[in-house]
Amino acid sequence: MGTVFIDRKDIELKVDGNSIAFYSNGKRQGGIPLTPLKRVVIVGNVKLDTSFIYKLVRNGISIVFFTGRLKYCGIINGPLHNNGYLRVKQYEKSIRNFAQVISKELISEKILSQKQFIIEMKQINPTLSMDINKAIETVDKTLNTLTETFPSIESLRGIEGSISSIYFSLYCKLFPPSLKFYKRVKRPPTDPVNAMLSFVYTLIHYEIVREIQLIGLDPTIGFYHQFEYGRESLACDLVEKYRVSVDRFVFEIFKNRHLSSKNFTKDEQTSAVYLGKAGRKKFYSLYEEWAQQQRSLWRKEVEKLARRILE
Repeated sequence: MGTVFIDRKDIELKVDGNSIAFYSNGKRQGGIPLTPLKRVVIVGNVKLDTSFIYKLVRNGISIVFFTGRLKYCGIINGPLHNNGYLRVKQYEKSIRNFAQVISKELISEKILSQKQFIIEMKQINPTLSMDINKAIETVDKTLNTLTETFPSIESLRGIEGSISSIYFSLYCKLFPPSLKFYKRVKRPPTDPVNAMLSFVYTLIHYEIVREIQLIGLDPTIGFYHQFEYGRESLACDLVEKYRVSVDRFVFEIFKNRHLSSKNFTKDEQTSAVYLGKAGRKKFYSLYEEWAQQQRSLWRKEVEKLARRILE
């Protein structure tokens, strides 16, 4: 178990030797050994003291904070790699041709992943065959263009947006009408599927931020996503490669009826839809099982990028 989700407002977290101890109303409710942990995700109002934070930081365990409505608040990491030379090379290459090369590769791989999932949609929903054939034809033309040309980063953003629009127009049709998922809506998500997509994208974003920091790169200096104050642009870059994996995961959650519309709550003031408490309890184990299969890929991708930056 690499991750533990803490999502009970009556819980207090303490350190007991080499374990995390859970207390409720002054009584110990259980514990988890620190040894296998890489990250602790705290949702909502959970009590903890500084000794708990110190212990996790010393053991290289990250602490990620979300509100009770699953809005990201912040992250605390353990010791990070102080590879100054790697960061200097990263800064240099972020303003050179290297950024355009990396960007083209990222978007080409993302579009290829989208194409593969679009092809699979024929089996999932055969009624979409005509639309799928047209989409594949458009995607193939785009991939050929990317192979034969060297578009600017601005042009790549236009290409990515165009293909994503086609992709999501089909992806939406895989879900039952009861979920009211008609298009990709980010801020705020207005239906259960968008709520899950946003939440999982956010979770893997900060998992990749952690990998970036541990290897010694600067998560704020990206290549496809240029510098923007307060944004981990490099993590945004790398997440692009795994968005289709998230889309598949979210589809399987609803397909297998692990979650339904009943597990979601709507904020009437903002129209935001978010996963309720009972649904989160189901989701955490599903996410951890899926993420355990993905984390080695995320780590290897960060390591590969670091090597290329140093070349």
